[in-house]
Amino acid sequence: MELENIPVPDAELRYAEQFYNPDEADRLFRALQKELPWEQHRVKLFGKEHPAPRLSAWHGDPGVSYAYSGQRYQPHDWTPALREIRADLESCLQQRFNSLLANRYRNGEDSMGWHSDNEADLGENPLIASLSFGVPRRFVLRHRRHPGQEDVDFMLGHGSLLIMAGECQKAWKHQLPKSKKVSGERINLTFRQIRMME
Repeated sequence: MELENIPVPDAELRYAEQFYNPDEADRLFRALQKELPWEQHRVKLFGKEHPAPRLSAWHGDPGVSYAYSGQRYQPHDWTPALREIRADLESCLQQRFNSLLANRYRNGEDSMGWHSDNEADLGENPLIASLSFGVPRRFVLRHRRHPGQEDVDFMLGHGSLLIMAGECQKAWKHQLPKSKKVSGERINLTFRQIRMME
């Protein structure tokens, strides 16, 4: 399985259109829908709490908590599908992952606003492995320091893998915008290595 390098400044981006073939992706998509304890978290925007425009689940090794939007989440156990996917990723990338955030976008109205995965728990220059299942969705990266730099804009397809590494989370932010053209469902898994707190 070949990962294509996406040449951008101040980041290491690699992409595989089919990390999983369509049959494997279909099987894992169905398993993720059933196995994960999906819930609607609340996020803080301008000092006020709102229901997140998506469903989420946080999974990881024992003791690996995650701070996001002013809250700290304790991990759910790895499900059979998540253990399988983690083993595949670690074998391919030779990279250890102890946690993942799963997001379930029920339709084109569900979204993720501009942000970077730059929490202190992730360390200086984290490697984020982002797997997509379900309907393709538009994904956009925007440089933080150079407004003249063109956005990186592409579709994340069913069974695809995007690697964000190097200084990506420092220099770039990203989003999954709303789309009236999308009616189907998408699940995204972002695997990461959380630093264990002393």
